[in-house]
Amino acid sequence: MNVQFEHSLYSRTELKVIKLRLVAIGFGRFQWKLSMLTGVAWMADAMEMMLLSIATPQLRCEWRLSSWKVAFITAIVFFGMMVSSSLWGNISDKYGRKVCLILCMLWTLHYGLLSAFAPVYSWILVLRCLVGFGLGGAPQSVTLYTEFLPMKSRGISIILLGVFWALGAVFEVLLAMVVMPTLGWKWLLAFSTLPLVVFAASCCWLPESARFDVLRGREDKALDTLKYIAAANGSSVPTGRLIANTQTERGRIRDLFIPEYRKTTLLVWVIWFCNAFSYYGLVLLTTELFQAGSACSAWEADCSLECNYLTFHDYVDLLWTTLAEFPGILGTLWMIDRIGRKKSMAICFLLFSVYFATVCLTVLTVFIFIARACITGGWQVAYVYTPEVFPTATRAIGIGTGSGMARVGALITPFIAQVLLKSSVYLTLSVYLICCLLGTVASLVLPMETTGRSLQESTQSTMEQKNMERPHGSETAKSSSNTCP
Repeated sequence: MNVQFEHSLYSRTELKVIKLRLVAIGFGRFQWKLSMLTGVAWMADAMEMMLLSIATPQLRCEWRLSSWKVAFITAIVFFGMMVSSSLWGNISDKYGRKVCLILCMLWTLHYGLLSAFAPVYSWILVLRCLVGFGLGGAPQSVTLYTEFLPMKSRGISIILLGVFWALGAVFEVLLAMVVMPTLGWKWLLAFSTLPLVVFAASCCWLPESARFDVLRGREDKALDTLKYIAAANGSSVPTGRLIANTQTERGRIRDLFIPEYRKTTLLVWVIWFCNAFSYYGLVLLTTELFQAGSACSAWEADCSLECNYLTFHDYVDLLWTTLAEFPGILGTLWMIDRIGRKKSMAICFLLFSVYFATVCLTVLTVFIFIARACITGGWQVAYVYTPEVFPTATRAIGIGTGSGMARVGALITPFIAQVLLKSSVYLTLSVYLICCLLGTVASLVLPMETTGRSLQESTQSTMEQKNMERPHGSETAKSSSNTCP
């Protein structure tokens, strides 16, 4: 390997020291506490998303809205998320994961409460768009969480973080069963901010990523964080000092398109788009189809889906299909380290496609349950793969832009699940089927498998690792001066 790498902005020694210290400190009380706090942020995101499919049927009736206007209520939230996702990623890479996460959660809390007081349709659009703007930063909780995890427990831990998403979705349905028949949608919007209140009360404890502090030259602060983690876990920090080589240029979108990452970036965007388009499409289709009935012929005969309030039976069915998130997570836990990230995503997409193709041949609730389990699992793997494949300098912007592409899919899907459904159920299902087949192919052709691979600090360190993996003894010998013993 070229010896010039010793003079790059990044140091392999720095990378190895961080990795070895996290491994030595291990997974313990600190990570469990961090799991709870970032999990609360994840619950808040899930509740705000689940809220869209629950509140819109009542808004349709109360304000006599057309299907297009109902779809815009959902789409405007995703528009706000799409616009802000890359911005929050840039803030996270430049100013810190902690700063970004606290700002976006407090923003969401503020406008989430205000939206409960929306008097007319135009105000609900404006306020829910601002809620979506805040939610665009929620995926940065995964960035922060990932950078505190030892390699061996990283995949399983991030997947288990999805349990909080599932809990948030289930809690939203249970909350709606109690609140909607008695107090109405405004109180549901207000109560749905409870996890955000809990986060706001607890966020002062949230630490900054040690990896990020090293990258911006604050090695003393990073070392203090590692010592705090070790004390909380009942372990000790290995002796030695952190080598800090700073980089001022962080969080640039153009860094995602250098030759080493261009193909990966584009395919990751496709995967995120397909996941969000399919997941939120299924969530919206659930309430629409429960209202219309369970026979495909009936849907084709009368897809007007006029004003119908959700009944208690609808809420029970919605609860059952929401519970599918848990077996989806369990199935993903079994697969992710056995067959790898790429194959796990491909299998989830493919199974989802199969159940969409056979919707008319099975019981509606059963079909939605299995399909939702599959797409939930696939999206959880995407949340594991994305922070693993991008280096620290662009990790947040990588997740941010991926999330932005996901919101493009989520922005489009209401017009398929709530508008096109009126014209043709079969055409609607075909769109989702094609989308997931595209996601299957994108997953399989990803150029890099991240299972068992340490987090990279820079593009240079990624290139060096690839070269180290090549069986060239001379290059290996030359690069040995850059590694820790």
